[in-house]
Amino acid sequence: MKKLLNTLYVTSENSYLALDGENIVIYEEQEERGRLPLHNLEGIVSFGYRGTSPALMGACADRNISLCYVTPQGRFLARVTGKVRGNVLLRKQQYESSQDNAISLENAKNCIVGKVYNARWVLERAVRDHPLQVDVEKMKNASQQLKNSLIQIQSSESKEQLRGYEGEAASVYFGVFDELILQQKKEFFFHGRSKRPPMDNVNAMLSFTYTLLTNNIVSALECVGLDSCVGYLHTERPGRASLALDLIEELRPVLADRFVLSLINKKIVTGKNFTKKENGAVLMDDEIRKKFLTEWQKKKKETITHPYLNEKIEWGMIPYVQSMLLARYLRGDLDSYPVFLWK
Repeated sequence: MKKLLNTLYVTSENSYLALDGENIVIYEEQEERGRLPLHNLEGIVSFGYRGTSPALMGACADRNISLCYVTPQGRFLARVTGKVRGNVLLRKQQYESSQDNAISLENAKNCIVGKVYNARWVLERAVRDHPLQVDVEKMKNASQQLKNSLIQIQSSESKEQLRGYEGEAASVYFGVFDELILQQKKEFFFHGRSKRPPMDNVNAMLSFTYTLLTNNIVSALECVGLDSCVGYLHTERPGRASLALDLIEELRPVLADRFVLSLINKKIVTGKNFTKKENGAVLMDDEIRKKFLTEWQKKKKETITHPYLNEKIEWGMIPYVQSMLLARYLRGDLDSYPVFLWK
């Protein structure tokens, strides 16, 4: 159970939520694990299957407290709200901001600043932790280039220019990504990003992890009442979660990329679970997918101090916190969106 910015997150999958007077009570194995006054809350997110009492659902509806249900794996199930008041205004502000060129560009810049900043610190952390296993000069040079890119990104005058700087930074980062693979070099190597289809084992793992993270972000956006299909950097098209693709940018290096590298370097995965098709595409079998999901759940339970809130939270909560911060920015509670900057 974790309360962040007036939203209660109940992360235990065995919790049952009930009402006692003006309080929400969390039960686990019929024992009370915690309680909070409802008047302090504007949202509740439950990651469990056991459910909620009808009395609590009614109380939340009366008080316009959003009640969201998400699977333990992070897939959005449903959101229960009372009379529509806040969400329609929030989405209206979201749509208007996406059509405002200046605001849209500023938000797009934030996404890419987060991506490049975090990518740089992935390289810096590798130099610090493994100076004898990586090419330090090569990594330091790439880090300096990414640092220079941040200045260019912040001075971008259009999204086209921004995408150009993003592409250059991505080329620098992925140009040294193979240095971060410290074990099993014969089976796991990286010679460049390939997406549709992935052409090697590492790209197959990256693509799968990006998909998992995108789905988590879509769930998070749904929980706070934002439209995951209306973004700032990524263009809108039917069925595309453009806003989720915006928010994933700042989390790719620190959450997805480092997760894949840890699976390889700790030898949790091996090359035997990959198949190369005639067209060169590399596929992961069911065994490694199951292992992947198990390790992904473990990763999400690891804790980190959030750089903006300065509170300890689980990695799996980061998409929900960033979505909540974006919603608060759009409502006017924050002057700007506080991008996730890891170090």
